Amino acid sequence: MTNNRFAVAVHIMTLLESDKGTRITSDYIAGSVNTNPVVIRRIMGLLNKAGLVATSAGIAGAVITRPVNEITLYDIYMAVHNNGQDELFAIHEKPNPDCPVGRNIQSSLETAFTEAQRAMEEKLAGITLEQITADVMSR
Repeated sequence: MTNNRFAVAVHIMTLLESDKGTRITSDYIAGSVNTNPVVIRRIMGLLNKAGLVATSAGIAGAVITRPVNEITLYDIYMAVHNNGQDELFAIHEKPNPDCPVGRNIQSSLETAFTEAQRAMEEKLAGITLEQITADVMSR
């Protein structure tokens, strides 16, 4: 199953920006995302740790800590990317070393997949939360 943490994190950030000035609860966000509030709290914790949102113990909700034109999708991606443990593309393990393709496929794929990952990250770095929020609100 594909990890949707990044998409949910962007949803959370966009929702926080669209309701600017109010502290939105994880229950409210969970209703918008259509998931469990625990999932939202976990992702909010990652966003908080990355300095993208501020939460306060005993006070419901969160607020964005920086102007949205300074927050890129790459910033959000890195906040929830699990310290590089989540791979964009996974390579199958233990191909047959007696097969000429099996023996060499991993190194060839690693190179291609690393280049694709880098290109995706560069693209995300060029898109701001402000752009996403404006697009969502215009629809």
